[in-house]
Parts: sequence; structure tokens; C-alpha cells
Amino acid sequence: MTTRDTGQAFEAAARAHLERAGLRALAANVGYRFGELDLVMRDGESIAFVEVRYRRCARYGGAPLSVTASKRRRIAQAAAAWLAAHPNEARRPCRFDVVAIAGRPDAPQIEWIRAAFTLDDLG
Repeated sequence: MTTRDTGQAFEAAARAHLERAGLRALAANVGYRFGELDLVMRDGESIAFVEVRYRRCARYGGAPLSVTASKRRRIAQAAAAWLAAHPNEARRPCRFDVVAIAGRPDAPQIEWIRAAFTLDDLG
């Protein structure tokens, strides 16, 4: 399994986890020159921009800590571009979630962190 295959498998696992929790997928792997959105999901009336992070082990802080300040800024820029392209969705409340995944592809351990960061955190 290539690194790309592994990433796609974990993104699919994250999406399935969120869909079981009642979220609805709006977009996946949306790329801009300045950043990418792994998943864009509707959670009730809100839009969740979801960063999926996989780490084989929790050494060095694990997946949640791998979403650095510069990565959060790139996600926020990509979210702004996505909202500009989807003006009907731009009126909805938005948040930034992280789905942290550890373990093996056949038995992932999934941690969903709602509102993992805000625009205020980007300072």
C-alpha cells in the first residue's frame, strides 16, 4: 500500500465516522495553491472544515499536534476560498475540526476533535 493509498484509506475512514455521527459530506480533497481541505461536511446548520491527520503512533504529540499554526492558516485560507465559491453556504456558521487517526488501516483508532481551532487562534 502506497502512502497515497494509506492517506485515502484513512480519509475514507474519517468520512465514514463523521457520516455515522450524522454529518453530510459536501466536498473532499479540495485543493488551492495555498492549501487543501480534506473534508467539507455539513453538521446540521453548520459547515465543518475537517483536517484528517494520521500518525502511526502518538510519539511527538500524535496527530492533533501535527496541525501546526501554519497548517491552520492554510486551512483557513482554503476555507475562505471554498466559501467564496459557495455563497449559499457562506451564510452558515463554520468551524474547523480535526479527525486524528492512529493505528493500522484495518483497525483505525479515530478521535474527532470538534472546533479544534478558531480563526482567533491564528492571531
